[in-house]
Amino acid sequence: MLKIGVTGGIGSGKSLLCRIFSILGTPVYNADQRAKNLMAEDRQLHAMLRDIFGPDIIRPEGPDKKALAGIIFNNPAALKKVNEIVHPRVLTDFMNWCGDQQDAPYVVKEAAILFESGMHFYLDTVILVTAPEELRLQRVMNRDGEPEESIRKRMANQWRDEKKIPLAGIILENDNIRPLLPVILRLHSEFNRGEIPVD
Repeated sequence: MLKIGVTGGIGSGKSLLCRIFSILGTPVYNADQRAKNLMAEDRQLHAMLRDIFGPDIIRPEGPDKKALAGIIFNNPAALKKVNEIVHPRVLTDFMNWCGDQQDAPYVVKEAAILFESGMHFYLDTVILVTAPEELRLQRVMNRDGEPEESIRKRMANQWRDEKKIPLAGIILENDNIRPLLPVILRLHSEFNRGEIPVD
């Protein structure tokens, strides 16, 4: 079974790509959603967070998301600590999930910070979805109604495409000009045959 990563900056269209793979029958693991679920449910993670940030960070229903977000988005060292305990748990969860998908010729792992977390080393190849920054900004503003300044802050917390491109096996430009569907169908066919195209 091939393990294919899909990543890209906010507003690039990586989720759209993964929805199409899912419609085609491919199992898709959303790492960001699973990380949120694990943060809410995993008692061991709660204990680690309590050790780092103190007892008030954990409530009966799980971590105080607002308080935690306030800490990590203004403190790169705190964000690094959280990532260091969360990413290994997500990796274990992903590997266990892959074990349940044995009939699939390939699976897809969607993650916003795939390269930043080092999780790309556990995959056969990574598709990087790119788009011009202003287009990405407009997409997120239209989708979420979020103010521009807030989106730019989120963008600043992710690596720029220039840093990701050398690490990616396949690069898809989602610029609203070139059609994505024919490329996705070709990739789906190649992955089903156990082939990894060289971009």
